Amino acid sequence: MESFVDAFTLFGQHIEASRLKIVLPVGISFYTFQTLSYSIDVYKRKLEPTKDFIAFFAFVSFFPQLVAGPIERATNLLPQFYKKRKFEYKEAVDGLRQILWGLFKKMVIADNCAKIVNNVFDNYTELSSIPLIIGAVSFALQIYGDFSGYSDIAIGTSRLFGFRLMKNFAFPYFSRDIGEFWRRWHISLSTWFRDYLYIPLGGSRVKKSKQIRNIFIIFLFSGFWHGANWTFIIWGLLNAVYLIPLMLVNKNRKHTDTVAENKIFPNIRDFFSILVTFTLTTLGWVFFRSNTVKDAIIYLIRVFTQFEVINPIKDIEDLNKKVILFIIIFIIIEWVNRGKEHALEFSHSAKYRPLRWLAYYLLLILIVTFAGAEQEFIYFQF
Repeated sequence: MESFVDAFTLFGQHIEASRLKIVLPVGISFYTFQTLSYSIDVYKRKLEPTKDFIAFFAFVSFFPQLVAGPIERATNLLPQFYKKRKFEYKEAVDGLRQILWGLFKKMVIADNCAKIVNNVFDNYTELSSIPLIIGAVSFALQIYGDFSGYSDIAIGTSRLFGFRLMKNFAFPYFSRDIGEFWRRWHISLSTWFRDYLYIPLGGSRVKKSKQIRNIFIIFLFSGFWHGANWTFIIWGLLNAVYLIPLMLVNKNRKHTDTVAENKIFPNIRDFFSILVTFTLTTLGWVFFRSNTVKDAIIYLIRVFTQFEVINPIKDIEDLNKKVILFIIIFIIIEWVNRGKEHALEFSHSAKYRPLRWLAYYLLLILIVTFAGAEQEFIYFQF
């Protein structure tokens, strides 16, 4: 309602409107989509309706992923409540590794980046280009560490109880185009929109004009899903604009493999493709993070106009060598393991045991010693 009033005010019309003061239940965005998937799959006869009320409500309110995903499908998670489970040592060990990596991403990467991000976005009108770029990149790292860190913790915790949740992130910042990015970022939401909205609208089987319409619809809904704020709508539509050129030349599914597979470094073309994709994504995140569309536009204008070469990072008090070192360690580990289920997936071979335990203790020391100030998970607000 506030956004509706703002839109009319923008065109010189002032209207009086009241709104309901609703307190939304925690996690409503996630379990709403889960129960929708159940209803739709039953309707389409992809799933038999359950008569086990306990199993159904356990599926809806499964505690590890209740408040921030992954958004599970009834076809995957619900049948797992019917089975008798037994403790699997290897599953539990790998689940603990994934929890450890999730804690590192959240507490060391995301929470330390949050201090930089808050500093920059709260004072963006006083900063020059370089600090603003650092702030935008820091938010890209913060939201990834924060959200994928939660997903890792949720998936790892579920494995301790004998449940397998779907993969929610697949190293998205190593994507070579926007199409690949959206196949790797928040996979449970992206595939939900694909299966329950994009394909029923005709998907890619219709003519180009309707394909473009379908892309705009799913990204518009993605923006609405994140919140009733114009910043989210613009963020969604901007990503649609990024994707349209790939759709027009049928290259939106060009990259379905792992970048630089079985190689230490990417080739020059892949490197620049990753850099361009990350840059476009980061520009979109500025709208996602800003309080208003006006703030985001001014922020980006200053990025491209307020150049300063003399000590450009003097105003970013929280940027220090330790944070840079943590980010470098984080990127290296993610890159080395980019083809695996998660970044801390190790071989169970005995010869790798010293390496495994060294990694565990180093990460625990970093978490305990260098965790940033406590920050609420970003996606708790959705």
